[in-house]
Amino acid sequence: MSIESYAAELKSALRQFPNFPSEGILFEDFLPIFAKPELFKNLVEAFKLHVGDTKVDYVVGLESRGFLFGPTLALALGAGFIPVRKPGKLPGPTLEATFQKEYGTDKFQIQEGVIPKDARVLVVDDILATGGSASAAGSLVEKSGAKVVEYLFVMELDFLKGRDKLNSPVFTLLSGQEAKVGEVEK
Repeated sequence: MSIESYAAELKSALRQFPNFPSEGILFEDFLPIFAKPELFKNLVEAFKLHVGDTKVDYVVGLESRGFLFGPTLALALGAGFIPVRKPGKLPGPTLEATFQKEYGTDKFQIQEGVIPKDARVLVVDDILATGGSASAAGSLVEKSGAKVVEYLFVMELDFLKGRDKLNSPVFTLLSGQEAKVGEVEK
């Protein structure tokens, strides 16, 4: 199957919830993909097909939805998996990066020394929105002395222009929303 065929099949499994988690947001729920083993397998296969022969040493998954498919993708690529977590969740010395959210700031951490210098890394998460969390994860990879080969996302909220904050190539499997619920008619 082609990436486009996988994407069409996966997109048909999504559910939409208007005004969740707040008024004006159209929430795209990709969790039904994980309820059906064949769809989950196809999600990983689509990403694997996209990555192709690109050398990847590690897959870095962002808390928490990057943990849903990141380890499986890493295994399929013959790469290691490294979690990026909120502060206080990882033992031992950590590296930290702060990022801007819609209302305030947040932080991510990665264990120090888990990614070797010059390693080639994919950063994965479910949705690319503002790009803040993915950018923070990328900076943690760079602080480790490694290189972000590419950022991979299941979906993208195009109208938030998050990819503009990322300094490596970006791949989104499923086409994202162009605007929020209330902005569609404008």
